Amino acid sequence: MANFETVTVKTDLLIVGGGMAACGAAVEAAYWAKKHGLKVALVDKAAMDRSGAVAMGLSAINQYVGLKDGENTLTDYVNYVRNDLMGITREDLVANIARHVDSTVHLFEKWGLPIWKDAEGKYVHEGRWQLMINGESYKVVVAEAAKNALGMENIYERIFIVGPIMDGDKCIGAVGFSVRENKFYVFLAKAVLVAMGGAVHVFKPRSAGEGLGRAWYPPWNSGSSCYFTLKAGCEMTCQEVRFIPVRFKDAYGPVGAWFLLFKSRATNGVGEDYMVTRKPELDKWTPYGHVKPVPANLRNWLMLLDVKDGKGPIFMRTEEAIGKLSAAAADEKERKKKLKELESEAWEDFLDMTISQALLWASTNVAPEERASEIAAAEPYFIGSHSGASGAWVSGPEDLQTSQTKNEYFWGYAHMATVPGIFCAGDASGASSHKFSSGSHAEGRICAKAAIAYIVDHNVEPKVDNAKIEAMKAEILKPLDTFAEHSKLTSDAGINPNYIRPKMFMFRLQKLMDEYAGGVSTAFTTSKANLEKGLELLNYLKEDSDKLGAEDLHELMRCWENIHRMWQAEAHVRTILFREETRWPGYYFRADLPSMKDEWKVFANCRWNPATGEWTMLKRPIYQIF
Repeated sequence: MANFETVTVKTDLLIVGGGMAACGAAVEAAYWAKKHGLKVALVDKAAMDRSGAVAMGLSAINQYVGLKDGENTLTDYVNYVRNDLMGITREDLVANIARHVDSTVHLFEKWGLPIWKDAEGKYVHEGRWQLMINGESYKVVVAEAAKNALGMENIYERIFIVGPIMDGDKCIGAVGFSVRENKFYVFLAKAVLVAMGGAVHVFKPRSAGEGLGRAWYPPWNSGSSCYFTLKAGCEMTCQEVRFIPVRFKDAYGPVGAWFLLFKSRATNGVGEDYMVTRKPELDKWTPYGHVKPVPANLRNWLMLLDVKDGKGPIFMRTEEAIGKLSAAAADEKERKKKLKELESEAWEDFLDMTISQALLWASTNVAPEERASEIAAAEPYFIGSHSGASGAWVSGPEDLQTSQTKNEYFWGYAHMATVPGIFCAGDASGASSHKFSSGSHAEGRICAKAAIAYIVDHNVEPKVDNAKIEAMKAEILKPLDTFAEHSKLTSDAGINPNYIRPKMFMFRLQKLMDEYAGGVSTAFTTSKANLEKGLELLNYLKEDSDKLGAEDLHELMRCWENIHRMWQAEAHVRTILFREETRWPGYYFRADLPSMKDEWKVFANCRWNPATGEWTMLKRPIYQIF
């Protein structure tokens, strides 16, 4: 076994992850832990300043309800989320996050995040729920507050967490390794808060060649939250609900500001507005086809139908939107001034969060005030925080339960998974989409307070089996040993019959998911026969994962990232196969089951049994609370 020092860290609450949800958890956990004399530690595979989905920056906060000012009600927000997910949502979870999110946004502003204000001092809305921000340093601001709350002595950066430590059916910590030093880490805790993000690059991306690795969602999100909770035996939900955003093509620049702030429209290659010409298609998806706004997946679907009929490419009419907004000026001087402001805002939208899109515009001579720019549907992602809903099945808050939901949606502590001692926030928790960055931070806060309450009630020192830890260490470091043993047997270490390198493993995973589970190359279309073949190939891939080889610590991380992706892939294929309908055309289309069915207005859940290695698929009821 590779020569690695074992470092053991004992704490009361362990937060795994460093993104928005983890930062929210850190701030709240530090406050409540101090009151009870408890310790909190946080471990992140990156550095918190630029970790997670907000790493590069963001141009808007996408969840702000405005409860105090009477702008909206909780019912308004729950209705919006329910409709966008075609009826599949845990209303207790959505409402719990929504009623706390405004206070989180106010904290951001207090900590120094510049939020746009109008002449009257009110927040500038991009859309009904969105606030415009100067967000290049959004994550830096939020991370600073988390670091100040916890203290750097309790934060462990650049450590990749592989999986949970279990004591029977209870989680008592996590194991991982440093990506900079030969150190194997054992974190022991009385509760673990999982916030390691969603999954990217499970499917083959649109970008290839020099664009390899480019994605809308950060490429380092590798399904670690899903893997951790699955391996612990947690029940999972909405694993079939992948998210496919429409973005500016090739560099994945955001479209929200154009649709919501600039009031732009998108047209096909012959100038038709597909939201108008394809409107009759919405009748097939009643009642959700006629709600406002039209669900994101249905907007995708209408666009994809045009592309299928040869009416592409699809263009964001930036020149038209800017022209209309500037034309409203009183005179020519004012019009030129307004045009300059709009042009600046158009570029800033990318420079705040997707700099590569600004570079692509510049390199392809796109002036947004003069010509349209191409948009396209990206590849599938697995996220519980945006318009997806995949994650762990977690307990709702007690005060929002009804007589119907009490036994189904509540089991003791808010946002705790079905395995005692595991709490999930952000992309780690399912069925509560549209929380975005601010809601993920708020959910982290909710989880942290509940986790501290759990620890106070169950303040028992974790008992660890050292032999079990040594076995986990050997398994985790095995790719290094495999490579060291066999790499000299060929003249090119990248070509060897005794191991598979992580990049090749990833390509294999992406190819089979793309072709059989409804990726870009099949226009997101799949079927029972395709899914069953995909599952067969996934089983072969899982067998071959035992032969992964890593040349160094970086490749060791890549090996385990891809194993995490593989588990996310299997959960997805099994669940999309289990749900015998098409509920989200535009995200995926079951060609053999092309319509939505009333009997499938349920949660499709799954669980992997750590003791037997068997999967269980099950339905959970949906109850309308609001």
